[in-house]
Amino acid sequence: MARLSDMPDALRRHIEALPLPTFEETASCDGPALSERRVALISTAGLSMTGEAPFGMGAADYRVIPGSADASDIIMSHISVNYDRTGYQRDWNVVLPLDRLREMAADGSIGAVADHHYSFMGASDPESMKPSIEVITKAMLREKVDAVLLLPV
Repeated sequence: MARLSDMPDALRRHIEALPLPTFEETASCDGPALSERRVALISTAGLSMTGEAPFGMGAADYRVIPGSADASDIIMSHISVNYDRTGYQRDWNVVLPLDRLREMAADGSIGAVADHHYSFMGASDPESMKPSIEVITKAMLREKVDAVLLLPV
């Protein structure tokens, strides 16, 4: 794990300056059992499909990862020098557990795997990501996603 005290000054100042959102209340709702839910993934590992533009510093945009993607279809362009990619290189499921979701759907633990999943660049300003989140939310609603696993990296 990277420690702020070990980071270069410029990167440490960037991370320390990121605003932390506050939430007045926690949203909650009832829904179907997990075995009936359609599940999507949202990662901040800076993942994209091979051939797509990599993420840049402070990027607030996102990439769509098809549910049919394989590890060989995906690249990681996370730009932090402090990010240890070893786990990802050994098993992509560490940052995007699509294989695990497929297994869970096959054994009935979840209802279905969503057709699309999403990746952002971590260590970006959450406030600037709001427009992207609104687009993704609408896409997931159209796809009838009713559970999302957030994978902060």
